Amino acid sequence: MKPIKSALISVYHKDNLDKIVQLLIKNQVKIYSTGGTQTFLESVGATVIPVETLTNYPSILGGRVKTLHPKIFGGILARRDDAQDISQMQQFEIPEIDLVIVDLYPFEATLASGAGEEEIIEKIDIGGISLIRASAKNYKDVAIIASQAQYQELLDMLVDNKNQNNALDMLGDIETQAFGTTLSQRKLLATHAFAVSSHYDTKIFQYFNQQIENTENQDTENDKPAYFRASENHARVLRYGENPHQKGIFYGNFNAYFEQLNGKELSYNNLVDVESAVNLCAEFNDDISNSAFIIIKHTNACGVGIANTSKDAYLRALEADPVSAFGGVIATNKKVDKETALELNKLFFEVLIAPEYDMEGLGTLNSKKNRIILRQKQAIPQLPQFKTLLGGVLMQDGDYNTETAENLKTVTQKQPSETEIQALLFANKICKHTKSNVIILAKPNQLLASGVGQTSRVDALKQAIEKAKTFNFDLKGAVMASDAFFPFPDCVEIAYNAGITAVIQPGGSIKDQDSVDFCDKNNIAMVMTGIRHFKH
Repeated sequence: MKPIKSALISVYHKDNLDKIVQLLIKNQVKIYSTGGTQTFLESVGATVIPVETLTNYPSILGGRVKTLHPKIFGGILARRDDAQDISQMQQFEIPEIDLVIVDLYPFEATLASGAGEEEIIEKIDIGGISLIRASAKNYKDVAIIASQAQYQELLDMLVDNKNQNNALDMLGDIETQAFGTTLSQRKLLATHAFAVSSHYDTKIFQYFNQQIENTENQDTENDKPAYFRASENHARVLRYGENPHQKGIFYGNFNAYFEQLNGKELSYNNLVDVESAVNLCAEFNDDISNSAFIIIKHTNACGVGIANTSKDAYLRALEADPVSAFGGVIATNKKVDKETALELNKLFFEVLIAPEYDMEGLGTLNSKKNRIILRQKQAIPQLPQFKTLLGGVLMQDGDYNTETAENLKTVTQKQPSETEIQALLFANKICKHTKSNVIILAKPNQLLASGVGQTSRVDALKQAIEKAKTFNFDLKGAVMASDAFFPFPDCVEIAYNAGITAVIQPGGSIKDQDSVDFCDKNNIAMVMTGIRHFKH
């Protein structure tokens, strides 16, 4: 146990700090502090030595420089078992500092508030981040608290250590009642501290990097920094990864977007499917008069339905593939009422996501204890996508392009009808969120069948047609969507023979005209979007 005889406190957030201060006072700890923190400490009864008294320098440059001084950093970085360090401390009258409590300027909160650049820059902490790094480096001698989130942790640690030492002293196992921390505790605190400092610097980098990315008229690609930095402070240990022999952890603030109302812990696969479900469901949020239901299996939609009521939308989605729906993940964009809940309760599914639930309906859904029921509190932000591979990281923008009627270019003699346009846009949205190669067959507001993840677009189409037949759908008058162009006219010929009357695809093949010609000869409407939606 290393005693705490002195502490330096310089914090932005002072809430819940008073109990720590009272404990330090009780144990006769010498306290150094700065500016506003000093005023707070004195208000709760502490006798404070101002940093200015120690350094013989005032706070200067509008508060930008307060603690950056050898007498401060010497007291933190000095190795207490190094004779030369101790000698120099005595020579320059540098006091030992055993505990450092820092809470940084709120850079992230300032950025999120929409503040101007000048205010954002002033919230980049310099002295605080330096104190954190110095203290963490010398964890053998110094305990570091690097954020307000650790105030309670420090309080509990000090109280527990004190109580344990008092008990040992009563037994005669130790000679003094040390008030302090153990080496393992200080090393753990140092780990937390470097997590705080690295996260803080990452957010600052991302701000500056975004400024450069947003700069217009860049001369060369070299103007954009070739760096990748990411940081997340929330971690959720999962039961396992994709398979039981794989470890799984989710880094992210899941609770910021969802409230879990029932069920077991979410798994890795659950989370992957939840993302697929809510992303596809969000495509239909503009249609405020209708309900949309999405049924996901292994990240792909096996059912999508839109209707005036939630019950009808769900039944329409389920009709597309009731077999695959078993054990699926379901999402809707409207309140789940009692009638819909009763229908849902007939199906075994893993997860249900909705913005709101009827209380009686929720009671029905909660009747199965392992069934995961989530309330989505807000939309998922549109963020870059990352994937690790080949010892590195791939990054790309999310596919946030959704085509509308204005984006459609009719390339055939036959113009699609209004009903066909509605069905084509509907199918194209599903196509965008389904694994390549993909073919979607649909009618207005209902997915009929899909062919997903095939190595051949022809195979994807054949799979979709066979699936539609399995569930007794008549494809006459249905539409077809493809995530990429048709290099040959074979797909449109197969679709025509199945009853398809309109096609949507991005175009871009050097043989586009072959498919167009077939459509013209057989009275099929084809539109091109110019936007490919591969999803690997």
